[in-house]
Amino acid sequence: MRRPRSKLPPFVAEASPPAPAVAVAVAAPSDPTTTRTEGVLDPVTRVDTSYLETLIGYNARRSALTIISLFLERMAVYGLRPVDFSVLSVIAHNPGVTSRMLCASLGLLPPNLVSMIQQFEQRELIDKKPHPHDGRALALYLTPKGQALMEQAEATAFALEREATAALTEAQRNTLRRLLKLIYAPPPDKFRPHRGKPPSIDEL
Repeated sequence: MRRPRSKLPPFVAEASPPAPAVAVAVAAPSDPTTTRTEGVLDPVTRVDTSYLETLIGYNARRSALTIISLFLERMAVYGLRPVDFSVLSVIAHNPGVTSRMLCASLGLLPPNLVSMIQQFEQRELIDKKPHPHDGRALALYLTPKGQALMEQAEATAFALEREATAALTEAQRNTLRRLLKLIYAPPPDKFRPHRGKPPSIDEL
């Protein structure tokens, strides 16, 4: 038998059969007391600094800060900063040194040294005298007060450095000093790559 044609107009589509019912799962309300941990990293319990410890600069800086913290504490009684101590120490061991020589040996900026020299004069720690060979320069000397101050300050510096490096033997201290000096004052070497001028110690 032939199936009878639909009596609907040609522009009206026949209704499609109803889609089967689909069960929809309804999530239960979340418990506010529970914490979602998916995708959350475990908390850090131990900081990993192993990469930083492979860097010489990091180790040198951390070591210097350890010593400087003691230095600042012990030198406060003398009213000396690290740069003050360095300048007065060079004058103590080089009577008659000039300002230009101080700047060259310690990497100081001349304007900063001028203000330091003025402060030392006000504290009666140094004297300025005409240079015996250079009429344009002045020779710097410690006064008796400055000499007494530096004798105590240098003894304090020696003691605090031994305290800060108590984990090292004397041979290891000597090796460390020699190796560090090779970094900031390397021997002339034409194969050494060019480096920019390092900052002065009074800029650090």
